[in-house]
Amino acid sequence: MESFSLEGRTAVVTGGSTGIGRSIVELFTTHGAKVLICHHRDEVRAAAFAETLSRTGANVAFLECDVTDEGSVAQLGDWTRRNLGSVDILVNGAGICGEVPFSNLLVEQWDQMMAVNLRGAFLVTRQFFDGMKERRYGRIINIASQLAYKGTVDSAHYCASKAGLVGFTRALSYEAAPYGVTVNAIAPGPVETAMLAGFTDEWRAMKFAQLPAGRFGQVDEIAPTALLLASETGGAYFIGQTLSPNGGDVML
Repeated sequence: MESFSLEGRTAVVTGGSTGIGRSIVELFTTHGAKVLICHHRDEVRAAAFAETLSRTGANVAFLECDVTDEGSVAQLGDWTRRNLGSVDILVNGAGICGEVPFSNLLVEQWDQMMAVNLRGAFLVTRQFFDGMKERRYGRIINIASQLAYKGTVDSAHYCASKAGLVGFTRALSYEAAPYGVTVNAIAPGPVETAMLAGFTDEWRAMKFAQLPAGRFGQVDEIAPTALLLASETGGAYFIGQTLSPNGGDVML
């Protein structure tokens, strides 16, 4: 377990108050990391989550950040450096999804998807990347989707944003790796989160039938992949990779 210790490390997790991000925060604190939970318009839940973790002895803070807004992200970077010091681990977990037939897809819907899922990862990474390079250590983890590879109906904007995130991961790895900074991604399959809560029982049954695992994943089945990539020794030789805990939905 020493290979997966995060003792002495500071992590920033966007989208950290809910879903996969929340599970990653919990696991990181369990393994000794100091963690900043970044949320957007979710202060009540983020505060309650941080308080719960603090009662267990975890070192955790929370902060509002709109990852699509350059000024808000700059404030995130400034606050973090001022209050937590240098950042060793970044998880770009903030994301949205949506289904719209392409013929009905509005420019505004396309732009919003790209802004949150792709621009957000760029803006937040830019805040911490140079510091990681200077210290010659860092772990950057982007939360993509198996749909970056597979695609699906009525989701051209979502699939494109996640495919862009995979490409961003690979390209940035070339610049990061010589400085001891690893950049990787996780592409989960369907996971039981609030994002899937609105789908019908018929859709869920159809999707279950497609999955070799025969079920959706749980958030605590995704978070250990982030722990692997975030760890000092366990994640050291993963460079530009996208790991896919997806129940067999895509087999690469």
